[in-house]
This record gives sequence, C-alpha cells and structure tokens, in this order.
Amino acid sequence: MSAILSHPAPTPADMIAAARALGPSLRARAAQAEIDCKIPNETIAEMKAAGLFRVLQPKRFGGYEMGVSTFYDIQMELAKHCMSTAWVYGVVAVHNWQLALFDLKAQEDVWATNHDMLISSSYMPKAKVTHAPGGYRISGRWGFSSGVDHCGWAFLGGLLTPPGGGAPEFVTFLVPKSDFVVHRVWDTVGLRGTGSQDVEVKDAFVPAHRMHRSQDGAAGTSPGLSVNPSPLYRLPFGQIFVRAVSSSSIGALEGALEAFRGYNQNRTSSNDMSRSALNPVAQRVAADTAGAIDEMKLTLHRNFARMMELAAQSKGPELEERLRFRLQAAQVVDRCAELISAMFYSCGASGVYRSGPVARTFVDIHTGRTHVANNPDKFARNFGGWLLGEENTDTFI
Repeated sequence: MSAILSHPAPTPADMIAAARALGPSLRARAAQAEIDCKIPNETIAEMKAAGLFRVLQPKRFGGYEMGVSTFYDIQMELAKHCMSTAWVYGVVAVHNWQLALFDLKAQEDVWATNHDMLISSSYMPKAKVTHAPGGYRISGRWGFSSGVDHCGWAFLGGLLTPPGGGAPEFVTFLVPKSDFVVHRVWDTVGLRGTGSQDVEVKDAFVPAHRMHRSQDGAAGTSPGLSVNPSPLYRLPFGQIFVRAVSSSSIGALEGALEAFRGYNQNRTSSNDMSRSALNPVAQRVAADTAGAIDEMKLTLHRNFARMMELAAQSKGPELEERLRFRLQAAQVVDRCAELISAMFYSCGASGVYRSGPVARTFVDIHTGRTHVANNPDKFARNFGGWLLGEENTDTFI
C-alpha cells in the first residue's frame, strides 16, 4: 500500500543544509571510497536518514516532490566534498523521479514496503528483447551502473520493436536485483567511488508495467502521470538526466576553488619566495573559475525555471529551447575540465599529490567528461545544423 507523507516535509533550505552538514564525513571517507571503488555504506545511510533521496520522489511514497533546482543544488553541495558521492546521488536520486513516470504497479513493486529502496541504471540500449505473454524477456550486459551495490533494482535500456514490426523505440526496463548479476570491473583513474560496475541479465521476465517508453517521457504521456500529476513529472526526461551527470562537476569545481583559495592565500613560492596571492596566473585562475561557476549555476536554474513554467501549463519547451538546453548541459563538464586543469597547473608540483583536493577533482572531472552525455561536440553540431536549416537528429531532449 502506498501512503501519502503524513508529516510536514522539510524545506529546500533544510535539504541543502542537510547536504552541507555531511561535508566533513564525505571528505573523511573520500580516500576510502577510492580504494573500495564504492561509496561507503555509512554515507548512503546518512543520505537516506537526511531524506536526500526523497527530494524528487512522489509524495504518495513518502517523497517531497521538490523542484529539480533543489535536487541539483544538493548534488553540487555534496560534490564540493566528494564528487563520487555526488555523482551516485545524482544518478540514483533522479531514478526516483523517473519511476514516478512508470505504471503505478511498478512504483508499488519498488516502494510499497520500503520507501527508501534505491534504483541504479544503465541506459545503454543493450537489451536483447523478445515479446512474451504479459511482458518481455530480456538478456544483456550493461556497463557503468553507478552505485549499483546500494540498489535493489535497476533501470536497463533497450530498443523495442513493436509486435507488428516498424522502427524500434528506446525503452527502459525495471529489473529487480534478483534478476541480475553484478560484475566488478570498475578500476578507473577518477570517480572511483561511484562503483559503476557492469550488470548482466540472463533471460529475465519483465512484466509490461515495468517498461517505460522514452517517447512518453518526452511527450508528457507517461502512465505514471495519472497518479503523479505534479508539473515536476511533466519535465522532459532527457533534460533532467543529463544534468544529473553534469552538475556534480560544478560543485566539485567549487570545492576545489575553495581549497585553492585557502592554499594560496598564505603560500609563498619555493622557487623565488614570492607570494602566490600576488601571482597573476593564480589570480586569473581564481577569478575565471568563480565567474564560470556563477554563470553555470545561473544557466542551470534559469533553464529549469523555464521548463517548470511550461510544465505547469502542461506544455514542453519548443525544439530550439530543448536543443539549446541540451547543449548547455553538455558544455558544463567540458568547461569545468578546462578550469580545473588551469587550477591544477597553477598549483605547481605541490598540487600533484593524490591526497590533495585539487588533484582528486582534476581526475574526477576529467573522468566525468568521458560520459557520452557530457561530450558537447555532437550536441553542438546538431544544434548548429538545426540553426542552419538541417533536421534535428537528437531524440533524447
């Protein structure tokens, strides 16, 4: 049985403060998370206790249905201290939003007895699908399932051909942990704590109510909207998810800037004994980074304010806005990678130690840049081509 939240929900300010309070613990555990290639269980438990995973969850299952801007603010706050934790939070908590789009039966399958149940994902269209009575049988192996060790279910991508034939469409299957095996392959230079392992499914049955069509998410026709009518769930899925894998870079860059400032305010060069605070390169790095962080946050919040305004009217952004918003999401990590590189070089030889926050942020942001959603080239070409009269080729908008 689902249940409406019976006690007053916290405010967005409460949630951001709760995320900020976790900062010391996240910093203290960051090195261990890298060694284990996994976010510590204690961290996940603390985020659950603080209600952070409930920000985008439907009220009928104990969630808060807060705005997505609050969700990204929480993610960026966590990333100041540990980008791996923020990455896992972003891609796992956003699944609570996507599950709200599924048929009510799927939501009850996950949350009826445990409102804190978490879902991992891999949206690679890897599923080999056959139609079966009442649903589908799927098999496949998917990579990069961040935080899977902490999750009881997984969203897995696939291409589904209609029974009568026709063009395949992208869909997401909801699969319980009992139906997949985790392969421990995650040994990377950055974002090691995300534990983004492979998952494999061998001929599992997925009931029809545990499948969601991407085109329903884009068009605002998802079955879950009949029970979750908030404008929050009418936002385009493509716009929400891509920000979940880019916004942690903004927070991580902000945390590195704070460390960079503290490090250089009283530092003197061992080469010529000059004060680092008077070094024009360090000054420019600090200024450029602070300005860019402000701009990226403003763009993020402006774009979602616009989308929420339209969702309240049961509308979606026009194609030009969708393409621009999509490009701006992809540009974030590329821009953060350039800025953290400049900061890293400015630290000189003393900044190369792995224990340093700038070095860790350097490898984490550059690792996040390799995510397919964070490569701006493809999206810039598509948007630029559309501006010049060509057809749009991106459906995940």
